[in-house]
Amino acid sequence: MTPDAFLALLHTHWPMTLAALDGDRRARLRDGLRDLAGAGDRKSVERALRTLRQQLRALPFDHPVARELKVTVRYAPAPAAPTVDRALLGELLDVFADPPPDPGELLRTAHERLWRTPALDPAELAPEAADDPASAGLIRLSRSGAGDRYPRFQFVPGTAETRPVVRRVNHILMADKDPWGAADWWLGGNGRLAGVPAELIDTVPDEDLTRAALELVGGR
Repeated sequence: MTPDAFLALLHTHWPMTLAALDGDRRARLRDGLRDLAGAGDRKSVERALRTLRQQLRALPFDHPVARELKVTVRYAPAPAAPTVDRALLGELLDVFADPPPDPGELLRTAHERLWRTPALDPAELAPEAADDPASAGLIRLSRSGAGDRYPRFQFVPGTAETRPVVRRVNHILMADKDPWGAADWWLGGNGRLAGVPAELIDTVPDEDLTRAALELVGGR
């Protein structure tokens, strides 16, 4: 994983990443990003990346960033004249304005991104899905006062029929217990698949999606 790929991974899951860390680690993560912004040679880039990786080790094992770093353990060496995506780096650092980021607000930001994805309402579900809408086969995102939404990628285009591969993967991801985490896996970048899983349905073999999910949970 190159430095820019690492920054892109953080950018995709930034609010959820910060919300999962305590205040000290968020501050060290900020310092690592600032060091990376000021790095002018290969050694200083690699030193800043080491600082960032050390803080990310505290993420829960099933966090999307932790999962990706587990699959792509090694980082490509920084070039002698490093080029870091300054726009991405600036957006990551923008979060650290005064006052310090509030974990609850960060998590709400992450959930808002997932909530805005195209979705079906419960009344639009096919009969077989409506029979058990809380099953692990479907991601159901719920908000107090706003009802439930079922991300659209889970269904065959133009229908309300659930895609078989989505049901298999959602069972693996235990979507009934952690629907937001399952949605983030589908809608975030995935290093193993080199893309966003939800956008790769019908493009890559179903077995590849299933295998990527199994790798995440340790093959169970």
